Amino acid sequence: MNKLEIKGSWNEVKGKLKQKYADLTDDDLLFVEGKEDELLGRLQKRTGETEEKLREHIRDL
Repeated sequence: MNKLEIKGSWNEVKGKLKQKYADLTDDDLLFVEGKEDELLGRLQKRTGETEEKLREHIRDL
């Protein structure tokens, strides 16, 4: 999923990320809106998963 695709369906993606990673906060998702690298960094920090695995999860959403 590229940046344009993420922006186009951000609310849907945001909801699915919160379902999958319940410890993400609204602040986490608001802070990184439009900043893919920062989003991945925050997800890694919260979940302990690799960037590659997180990219797969996001693509699958």
